Amino acid sequence: MVGSGIFISPKGVLKNSGTVGFSLVVWFSCGLLSMFGALCYAELGTRITKSGGHYIYILETLGPLPSFLFLWAEFFAIRPANSAVVSLAFGRYLLEPFFAPCAAPIPAVKLISLLGYYAVLTLNSWSVTWSARLQTALSVVKLLALALIIVPGMMLLAQGHTKNFQDAFDSQSLVPDKLPLAFYAGMFAYSGWFQTSFVREELVRPERNIPLAVIVSVITVIVGYMLTNISYYTALGTQEVLASPAVAVSFVQQACTNLISVVPVLVALSCFGTMNGGILTFSRTLFVASREGQWPPLFSMIHIRRHTPLPAVMLMLPLVTAMVCIGDIYHLLNFFSFSRWLFIGLATLGLIVHRYRHPELQSPFKVPLFVPVSFTIICLFTVAMSIYSDPVNISIGCTVVLSGFPVYYLVIHRKMLNRCHRLL
Repeated sequence: MVGSGIFISPKGVLKNSGTVGFSLVVWFSCGLLSMFGALCYAELGTRITKSGGHYIYILETLGPLPSFLFLWAEFFAIRPANSAVVSLAFGRYLLEPFFAPCAAPIPAVKLISLLGYYAVLTLNSWSVTWSARLQTALSVVKLLALALIIVPGMMLLAQGHTKNFQDAFDSQSLVPDKLPLAFYAGMFAYSGWFQTSFVREELVRPERNIPLAVIVSVITVIVGYMLTNISYYTALGTQEVLASPAVAVSFVQQACTNLISVVPVLVALSCFGTMNGGILTFSRTLFVASREGQWPPLFSMIHIRRHTPLPAVMLMLPLVTAMVCIGDIYHLLNFFSFSRWLFIGLATLGLIVHRYRHPELQSPFKVPLFVPVSFTIICLFTVAMSIYSDPVNISIGCTVVLSGFPVYYLVIHRKMLNRCHRLL
């Protein structure tokens, strides 16, 4: 869960919520919403024993058309844009100390971003074992990066640096129609609570470990993110956060200059870990989709010697490259968040449907009904409101989703009808 989001989202949350106080409310609300979603996915993971995450949950509960539309949006919008955002954050934080106090040149940031992404691709094409070990090691780096921000921030707060929290809830600065975009930025930082569902078949004792992992993780991250944001606001004013291209670097420059060369590197490594985890899980989605007959069989294959899902890993290369070259972090974030939260809302709706259709199924982990109902309503409401908040990027995302309809009926649905005809 901890990756690039906590180091780039504070600016987006503050910009669209208006004040320090409301931004902290958004951060806590996003954490609570993530807990609801994580609990829903934990139950889905104990009910549906296949890997594949959102895709397989939608397929098993709502049917082949919604699951294919998710797969289509995941390939053309959600995953490449998400990877581009994380890689751009990686490049920016890696270069920012060399150009401070000026911003790093955009062409240089994009070049380093692509090199970082290609390095992750190479690693995942070479060895699953090494990519998994790297993910474990970088988890420690992520928490260390947060600690190096939280501890100096709390020390400043204890010394009485509270001027940036005055008028924290000034309602005149609140812009209600922009709040969905603030939630998109905050939920992007928390995103990752659903990652275990992508590798469900590879987990040991999933009926115990999935609920345990998500509950402990989400609580830990909520506490860490709240303390990190309080630290940011203790050292930086509203305008400083909004003007900063890399808020963690600006924080270090204000609060603890002796860490100026350490924190950006740790943040970059944290982003590197997020890229690695994203590729690890996305390749499993394509693997499962190919196995289910909704994606070309090539992408269910693994390398004969290295046992890595090489075709699925390499598939994202051209789209991520294009989005890094032409995109901007915050526009890309709004662009893919519409599709992501639409289908996550549908997946938790599917949990309600699955319970209704299969009352006899005894799940080892079950959440109260109000949890999936609340989460689904909030997700779909936020998606609907975001169309008004950022019509251009959301319209593009919506168009990508809708473009999957003709492909489904011309390729997937027709192929299914031909199979039925041959069977008869």
